[in-house]
Amino acid sequence: MGNVTKKDIVDEIAARTGLTQVDTKIIVECFLDAIAKSLVQGKNIEIRGFGRFKVKEKKARTARNPRTGEMVHIDAGLKPIFEASKELKNVLNSDGAEGESDKKVD
Repeated sequence: MGNVTKKDIVDEIAARTGLTQVDTKIIVECFLDAIAKSLVQGKNIEIRGFGRFKVKEKKARTARNPRTGEMVHIDAGLKPIFEASKELKNVLNSDGAEGESDKKVD
């Protein structure tokens, strides 16, 4: 299993839609930017049949550096979370998940 890059996604969408790679790249970047902006504003994003993106607050805490054993302070902050939908989980866990890339997830 390898990694899929934004370019790979652009190539796939352009091939399936007939749009140019330039137009497709603009659409993909705008989509990702819209998700990021919504999360910054504290809004959750729900894409039915795919999953939810949301922000979780992490409290400040003390942790141990595993390399040195030294105790370090970690500031409070926000963490982006993705929760897969039941439909996406079913596609991932179905027999023959390798060939599922052509299946549409609604």
